[in-house]
Amino acid sequence: MRCVSERFDFTGDELAPAYRAAVDAIEAGDLVVLPTDTVYGIAADAFKADAVQRLLDAKGRGRDMPPPVLISVVESLDALATDVPEAGRKLCEKFWPGPLTVICHAQGSLMWDLGETLGTVALRVPDHENTRELLSRTGPLAVSSANKSGRTAALDVYDAEEQLGDSVAVYLDGDAVTGGETSTIVDITTDTPRVVRLGAITLAQLREVVPEVAADDEKPAEEKPADEKPADEKPTEAVAEASKEEPPKADEKPTDPDVRPADQGHDS
Repeated sequence: MRCVSERFDFTGDELAPAYRAAVDAIEAGDLVVLPTDTVYGIAADAFKADAVQRLLDAKGRGRDMPPPVLISVVESLDALATDVPEAGRKLCEKFWPGPLTVICHAQGSLMWDLGETLGTVALRVPDHENTRELLSRTGPLAVSSANKSGRTAALDVYDAEEQLGDSVAVYLDGDAVTGGETSTIVDITTDTPRVVRLGAITLAQLREVVPEVAADDEKPAEEKPADEKPADEKPTEAVAEASKEEPPKADEKPTDPDVRPADQGHDS
């Protein structure tokens, strides 16, 4: 593993050295900080378990908060996810690239270990051209926001470098990101997509594409009270993940905009 970090310009036309260094780092199992359309992210090869663990260690978090996976194109959805419903597919086709994270059933044949995922994977295509080009060269990357647990996600490379230091091999400087708003997370593990966190994409925008999108704060009139449900009824995998979270404080900024439900809001 590298002991000294390197920083590369990730703007303009002369990007070859940045791409080369980032690809080399990822292939070596090292970490890379890169810009997205929301915040800066810390990335590792999604198929190297030790690299993913290194990412979690750099942030100071456990395996119960697995990182999402960024991909370069919507066509990669079926390579990583299975049983994707038509409604979920429509949302991906409409809002990717962009601030939409979808929770899917992970392909069982994939040789990866992202943490305690309960058989799911959270996927997103970022709306950042240079980062998508990097993803096309490295393949899927496990990416979490570039910050230490409990601190605000970095909006520029210098903040990321101050927080993460030499735990990262390569820092890609794409200037300050202008997004900063959380991605909207939608569970598409069932036929009816369900919002588990609203962010940059509103419920109204989702329903323009898929009118039946459900939201956690909307309770169907026919739903029985919780104490009348059968004792053996279990929540969905995504709900079980989301239930680990405390509600965010009103004055607290989200620290992990592009993550699974268990990762959102608080970073502890």
